Amino acid sequence: PSMARPGTGAMLASGGLGFPPQNLARVVVWEWLNEHGRWRPYSAAVCHHIENVLKEDARGSVVLGQVDVQLAPYVIDLQSMHQFRQDTGTMRPVRRNFYDPSSAPGKGIVWEWENDNNSWTPYDMDICITIQNAYEKQHPWLDLSSLGFCYLIYFSSMSQMNRQTQRKRRLRRRMDLAYPLTMGSIPKSQSWPVGSSTGTPCSCAQCLLVNSTRAASNAILASQRRKLYPGTVRQSSTFAGAALWPVGPGPGPVAGGTAKDEGLRVPSGMFAPSQNVASGAPLPGLNNLNQPGTQRATGISARATVPPGVPALPVKNLNGTGPVHPALAGMTGILLCAAGLPVCLTRAPKPILHPPPVSKSDIKPVPGVSGICRKTKKKHLRKSKTPEDVVRRYIQKVKNPPDEDCTICMERLVTSSGYEGVLSQKGIKPELVGKLGKCGHMYHLLCLLAMYNNGNKDGSLQCPTCKAIYGEKTGTQPPGKMEFHLIPHSLPGYTDSKTIRIIYDIPTGIQGPEHPNPGKKFTARGFPRHCYLPDNEKGRKVLKLLIVAWDRRLIFTIGTSNTTGESDTVVWNEIHHKTEFGSNLTGHGYPDPNYLDNVLAELLAQGVSEANLKD
Repeated sequence: PSMARPGTGAMLASGGLGFPPQNLARVVVWEWLNEHGRWRPYSAAVCHHIENVLKEDARGSVVLGQVDVQLAPYVIDLQSMHQFRQDTGTMRPVRRNFYDPSSAPGKGIVWEWENDNNSWTPYDMDICITIQNAYEKQHPWLDLSSLGFCYLIYFSSMSQMNRQTQRKRRLRRRMDLAYPLTMGSIPKSQSWPVGSSTGTPCSCAQCLLVNSTRAASNAILASQRRKLYPGTVRQSSTFAGAALWPVGPGPGPVAGGTAKDEGLRVPSGMFAPSQNVASGAPLPGLNNLNQPGTQRATGISARATVPPGVPALPVKNLNGTGPVHPALAGMTGILLCAAGLPVCLTRAPKPILHPPPVSKSDIKPVPGVSGICRKTKKKHLRKSKTPEDVVRRYIQKVKNPPDEDCTICMERLVTSSGYEGVLSQKGIKPELVGKLGKCGHMYHLLCLLAMYNNGNKDGSLQCPTCKAIYGEKTGTQPPGKMEFHLIPHSLPGYTDSKTIRIIYDIPTGIQGPEHPNPGKKFTARGFPRHCYLPDNEKGRKVLKLLIVAWDRRLIFTIGTSNTTGESDTVVWNEIHHKTEFGSNLTGHGYPDPNYLDNVLAELLAQGVSEANLKD
């Protein structure tokens, strides 16, 4: 069959508030940039909401929670073209993208894939358009490698297959609200806050908060600047506009010069002007966020006089000598007014990752746990266990299967397996159906065989529906070393106990046949990795089970890092560890009263339970 080519639906990617040519209709899709550098589309309903606000005020703010409750923490500032998360302070770029009205977003067609949580995730918009184009042309399949993804789309089974791992996922096509149409340039901006068509401001609690804090922050900041720099400040109607920074030449550093290690403190909402800007040159506003400016904030010493009772506000990555984004001023104004107090900006506290130094004589074995070190190498499948033997071991044949889907191939159980012709196995007919013994879920035998062949081939099966494990599940963890011992320090929340320290060390190497890219080098970042457990009864039980999981190669795997986006690297494998010794700033530390119970549940999900512990 012929191969579908990528669609040409994308017309314009605008870093700012772009607009299509005059008298040319285009579909508008608003998108945000995720941590992997991919533009993810907002839903059609959210895009309509953003466009409605945009028509009223191109410099305003869009409260996404008004249209989607799951997006309640998020606000888009149209002037800076950034999404701001109010509870964490995270900012992400957004863009206004245009597509042909005849493409998928113009018709309200959404293509989605099923993730590991059994919920549905929409494809990136360019991929969605490409899939829809191939679907309309009745192509039987589609190769996404030209778009940078190693997936094949099969329309007959409505599935997506990873070309490297052969893993299949379901996909679906659904109808939704069509994305908004626009023609010509956007309307001129109006003053903020934005009202409805009748001119009445929105009265929801979130908008009232944003409106009031925005106006109050402008007034306070403008007042401070007038006192510091008479005649040089003009007031802005937006909370994140250029006027949040003083215009014109500034005095020298305030109260002690540039702060290096003590953090930046800004009493009473005051911001020092740039020392690097020429006299009289205005500083760029937030509408230039996509083009980093040359402005720098002059550091103010932590020893500056701060009024008693003023709260200190930690700001991530705030450096006294580095560039400080103008958005910081707007965010500070909002927080300042919401609290009703002036705010001092200080360096965010750093996590305490490691305990104080421990001498070798103070390191002891863990009571009740034999040894202090485990090494792993790849285990090979016994030759006597063929894939067919493994599958037949755990299933019972079903003579009259129900008329429902096989969730592996997505074909009906009463018909032949979708792997007919793809996988041939003597003795297994494509129409045979089996039922797993424990959970009772039914699949084509050929589908179970294909699933087993695409896995670790370790003699175990895992039900793809309920995740029940048959046999002893093992993983794809590369060779390495696990050390564990007792140190004479206590974890937060466990002051009466010493601490179990686990040290994992995995070197770089070459991927094996069970890994995503056999024969290719894999990286191992951040090793050795130190993890911590309290030395109590439950902590020692967790350690014993982690040792079992390590021996079964379940602690780590090779994949793509959620943190850096790097592929072919060693990553955690769904068993959470505490890597922060003396704090819990990252969520990977203590105190965490539920952690031990949670990790026991995660181990159980991998087939590791107390029944596996040897007396």
